[in-house]
Amino acid sequence: MLKTLHTYSNGIKKASGFRWFQWVVAIFMLVSVNAIAQTKVSGKISTENGDPLPGASVVVEGTSNGTTTNNDGSYSVNVPKQGSSLIISFIGYVSKTVAINGKSIINVSLEEDASQLGEVVVIGYGTVRKRDLTGAVTSIKSDDIKQVPAQSPLESIQGKVAGVDITRSSGSATSGINITIRGNRSIGAGNGPLFIVDGIQTGNINNINPNDIESMEFLKDASSTAIYGWQGANGIVIVTTKKGATGKPKVTFNTYYGVSQVSRYPSVLDGPGYTAIKREANRAVGKWNSEADDAAIFNTGELAAIKNNDWIDYQKELFHNGTQQNYNVGVNAGSDKTKVFFSLDYFNEKGILKFDEAKRYSFRANIDQTINSWIKVGLQSQVTTRDESYRRDPLNMANKIIPLGTVYDENGVFIPYPLSGSSISPLADEQPDVFSNTGKKTNIISNVYLEMKPLKSLTFRSNFGANIGFSREGLFEASNTISRNGGNPQASMSASNSRFINWDNILTFNKEINKHAITFTALSSYVQNNSDEVNASGQSQLLPAQLYYALGNAPNNIAISSAYEKWNVLSFAGRLNYNYKSKYLLTLTNRADGASRLSAGNKWAFFPSIAAAWQVGDEAFMKSQNIFSDLKIRLSYGVAGNSGISPYGTQSTLARVPMAFGEASYQGFTFSPLLGNAQAGWELSKTKNLGFDMGFLKNRLTTTIDIYDTRTSDLLLPRGLPPTTGVKTVYQNIGKTRNHGVELGINSVNVKTKDLTWSSTLTFTSNKEQIVSLVTQGVDDIGNGWFVGQNINVFYDYEKLGIWQTAEADAAAAFGQKPGDIKVKDQNGDGKIDAVNDRVVLAGVNRPKWFGGLNNKVSYKAFDLSVYLFARWGQTISPAFLGRYDRQSNLSNSSAAIDYWTPENPTNEYPRPNANVSGSSTLYWSTLGYVNGSYLRIRNLSLGYTLPTSTKNTYFNNLRVYVTGSNLFTFTKSAKLNEYDPERGGGESSPMLKNVVVGLNLGF
Repeated sequence: MLKTLHTYSNGIKKASGFRWFQWVVAIFMLVSVNAIAQTKVSGKISTENGDPLPGASVVVEGTSNGTTTNNDGSYSVNVPKQGSSLIISFIGYVSKTVAINGKSIINVSLEEDASQLGEVVVIGYGTVRKRDLTGAVTSIKSDDIKQVPAQSPLESIQGKVAGVDITRSSGSATSGINITIRGNRSIGAGNGPLFIVDGIQTGNINNINPNDIESMEFLKDASSTAIYGWQGANGIVIVTTKKGATGKPKVTFNTYYGVSQVSRYPSVLDGPGYTAIKREANRAVGKWNSEADDAAIFNTGELAAIKNNDWIDYQKELFHNGTQQNYNVGVNAGSDKTKVFFSLDYFNEKGILKFDEAKRYSFRANIDQTINSWIKVGLQSQVTTRDESYRRDPLNMANKIIPLGTVYDENGVFIPYPLSGSSISPLADEQPDVFSNTGKKTNIISNVYLEMKPLKSLTFRSNFGANIGFSREGLFEASNTISRNGGNPQASMSASNSRFINWDNILTFNKEINKHAITFTALSSYVQNNSDEVNASGQSQLLPAQLYYALGNAPNNIAISSAYEKWNVLSFAGRLNYNYKSKYLLTLTNRADGASRLSAGNKWAFFPSIAAAWQVGDEAFMKSQNIFSDLKIRLSYGVAGNSGISPYGTQSTLARVPMAFGEASYQGFTFSPLLGNAQAGWELSKTKNLGFDMGFLKNRLTTTIDIYDTRTSDLLLPRGLPPTTGVKTVYQNIGKTRNHGVELGINSVNVKTKDLTWSSTLTFTSNKEQIVSLVTQGVDDIGNGWFVGQNINVFYDYEKLGIWQTAEADAAAAFGQKPGDIKVKDQNGDGKIDAVNDRVVLAGVNRPKWFGGLNNKVSYKAFDLSVYLFARWGQTISPAFLGRYDRQSNLSNSSAAIDYWTPENPTNEYPRPNANVSGSSTLYWSTLGYVNGSYLRIRNLSLGYTLPTSTKNTYFNNLRVYVTGSNLFTFTKSAKLNEYDPERGGGESSPMLKNVVVGLNLGF
């Protein structure tokens, strides 16, 4: 018992001693941990040359603990525990992660980031470091493209590329995009750029899913475009889609949903407004003095509508909220030998008009396979299907029809002809079973390649691509539709197929000898396009439910037609890139193209170019200055070609015409209006370009300036011929144009701290185009509206001075006019106004004097905000609504913006209403619509939140939610455009839209 107690007592003592030992160890560990947490690490951050980097970020990995370096590059930071690492980063340099390993002083040098200072840029048939570029090339990356959610990637980058002018054709869900690079050069051969998607030439990129794009390069000067020869005169847009990468598979899911509304649209006169203007029109001719005279100018139905205040706001009836939605899944994966990228996308846009809708389904597969150490093969392909519904324009009728009346009668039945008039209701197409216009388009674009590298310095690559398209469109219009207006029902269907192939063989030789680097590229290229189409139509279908099918059963006017086209181009080219120390750069290029669409003996042309660049910033004498952190000067000259006329534009063709002799019918043939020309050849553009690439403040501020001058000769001009010849036009290589301007791009990092980043991008473009000569040196072509020394597209008209006022009655009478009429300038002072002597090229043109954009991005911790402004300034437009004024107010309505003259309202804007004079018979009516179309727009406003790393779970590694508003606010210089979006340039069939989108980005 005693032994037991003794043993127990000793156990207690031992246990107590062990507990004391545990407490001592625990306290020691806490003290040690605390001591470790208070350990400081300091040092300096510098460039590879030893220059300090003030403002560099130093963060302890896995924590929010960090600091920034001071003016001499020094830093000091607390380290929470041993075994940690420091992450050092600075704009324009490669970030480094450095293990602490118990060190108290850590000095780090950062090297320039190839993705920023030496960013790899895609050029024709190759790539080059951005710092080694000799031509004018602008690169846009994926993040900038996705910033503005849109159906077309071009719409997303409007104003973000200096020299590239992008506008949307209309607000319709199926509208296209207009794009020119450095303005217009050609009069008859087209001015659109050439698009290259993964090596395949294509007419547009509207079918390319913006989420699939890795980068877009815009080649603007002749040195950059000469390697493509034909169509290079109008610039090149190269689209590179995403590719697979080695490592763990990555899955992304991106979606957004938005609501669209009419941005700005000109209103028309309401019921009381229309009543007032018709009364004034009749007062001017003595038919109306008071409301007691209404019965003399209004019919019974109109009088009843005025009494009951019955009038229709057709715009309100037609416009509805539109929607946009997009769902995209992408998969990126790969091993050392196999890399894949897949994406699946669905896009749907419903316009603000009924039946206006576009659905796009697309699938992409990009595969790269390494066979062995010197052979590689791959595939880039996309399949896109579009289901589209088109709305025939109801607004032309809605803006003109008399607003009096009601949409439905007292029984709720639709009234097709309001007030039993002759004008059909703009809402007629929306009634059941009367209208259908749909289309289906399928596009397959695919490129396979074989790449062999038998030697370290030698690479051979063969690309074979195809762009195949199928489309069909059907249209049915019943009798009571806007276009048929009581006539026979009509249906039509068209179907087309296109097959484009592109085969390129490229041999590339790279060699570096000491400080000399040479890259030589030789290539052959063959492209061919075949297309065919068939059209059928008929009238008076017995069953509306058949729509545009079973056209063979149509009782009346069955018509069938078909067409076929084929063209091809064969090319050979060579390019030499040389640099010494990456300081002195030279590029020589020459390409020969043979185009089938040009005349025999003139099908081939050569397109040479030369470019040089000097990296002044690398010179020793630049080390002593502190203004420039980077400076490069570029100079280039080259020739590019354009053969963009119709495939048979140089040939005379025959067209069938019905003929009759007595009672018998015969078939006759005549020449088409376009006369062939056996001498038609290439249109040539010669471009000089001077560029400066500058960096300031350790490249936190970078600037690119390009000054260019393009002289285009041997224009493929559609020359007008006298009617007595029996033909209308002929393409001839005559005439010259000039296109010159300046481009500016500025990128800046305004604030860069641990939590806050603010960066800005500014683009500015000023372009001037000019006709130098036409058929006869110094002689204008008034019939076609072409004038030597002026822009290609101008306004040629009388110069409006205002409206003749009451006090000017005698002066007006000298010109056969009276107060309230339009007053124009007598240019030659001969006391009379005539079309020969008094029409002039007006000061304003439909091209802006300048356009540009300003994008500001601010991120604070997990939040990001971007504001993007876009402006087009100095353009003149002639919108349709400013000329929509019925002086008689008898058969149609007028715009609400019309400020018409009366003795009580002596305005200088519009002539007095007059019941006896129509607009078409009013002198100088065409002068009313010209207006300054300058505008500034908040193109995009976006706020996003990215879930911090510490709160992410095992299901995803990235989550971002955002809300974006597009075209929310537009400011116009002219008050006349307060209700109009001037981006359209004058049209109003499908209003431009503003929208708000909510989106989600997920990464797994």
